[in-house]
Amino acid sequence: MRIVTIVGARPQFVKASVVSKAFRKLAPQRIQEILVHTGQHYDTELSDVFFRQLGIPKPVINLGIGSGTNGAQTGRMLESIEQVLMEERPDRVLVYGDTNSTLAGALAAAKLHIPVAHVEAGLRSFNRHMPEEINRVVTDHVSDLLFCPTKTAVENLRQEGIVRGIHQVGDVMYDCVLTFAPIAEQNSKILGELNLKPKGYFLATIHRAENTDDPARLKSLLDALFEINRRLAPVVWPVHPRTRKAMLSYKITLDDSLCLTAPLPYLDMQQLMANARCVMTDSGGMQKEAFFHQVPCLTLRDETEWVETTECGYNQIVGTDAKKIIEAAATARFPNGSKSPELFGNGKASLAIVNLLVTQTS
Repeated sequence: MRIVTIVGARPQFVKASVVSKAFRKLAPQRIQEILVHTGQHYDTELSDVFFRQLGIPKPVINLGIGSGTNGAQTGRMLESIEQVLMEERPDRVLVYGDTNSTLAGALAAAKLHIPVAHVEAGLRSFNRHMPEEINRVVTDHVSDLLFCPTKTAVENLRQEGIVRGIHQVGDVMYDCVLTFAPIAEQNSKILGELNLKPKGYFLATIHRAENTDDPARLKSLLDALFEINRRLAPVVWPVHPRTRKAMLSYKITLDDSLCLTAPLPYLDMQQLMANARCVMTDSGGMQKEAFFHQVPCLTLRDETEWVETTECGYNQIVGTDAKKIIEAAATARFPNGSKSPELFGNGKASLAIVNLLVTQTS
């Protein structure tokens, strides 16, 4: 069986690492995986280093698409992926998450009548202004195998009339944290390099278009980071290329008292999250990772796909109002110092996915 896996962005590299490992462990003779990197994330810090650190086989094909508007980028990906699929003739295409790479891979396969499997199916923010939400919805509706991380995701699909091919397997990101957190703790030197003490700093990330493309929202977020850094504890902020470009465009000056870094390798980010006093992010993946590390999280958006974390009190949606963010940061605690409930499976989602691919693919 030949499976083409489409990846293009940092979170997808991480998820693909554990699923590709499960392919090699469970079905090395039955599955040939052809890894295709669209090039959506093309910076070394966002791409190459992940393949090295996580032990992902080097992509067989790198399309080198690069950046662009959503339509232009997706269109170039669609054309290039279609050509790959016609040449490789796989039995199935495997896509992850909600990026333009996900959508392009799913559409190209569906139009060629190649079955599509979607990892992280069923997530919904119910905000159609987010390009990621459109990508999720369309991808789910052209997929025939839908690997859901939670009960909520399963129910979302059923509400949209999708009832076939749904499998609640758990979250592959939990597999990743269980696999790589001990390696990060042993090998990452990031706390020493940045002169940080465990639980003595905040970790922030900002990259969503809804925040970076709106100067008022972005400025309010930066005001909050500056005040938290001044009043409460140092703020460590790996600055995403999209965000840095936006700040230059809006002529927003950075406060050099913040601990600013370039995007960091996965193991360093895991170590920073595990030891942070609080995570402040607009990233869906980091909301979950903070939960897995039992670190409180403030979501810098107006909604979240990961409603399970907010319903249990482990994650607060604070939007972009500076005052609200500062107040929440001052009081952020992981509820009762308790252990995270098992909301995202048992850490064996990747094994379940591979077993289902073997049994469900003709």
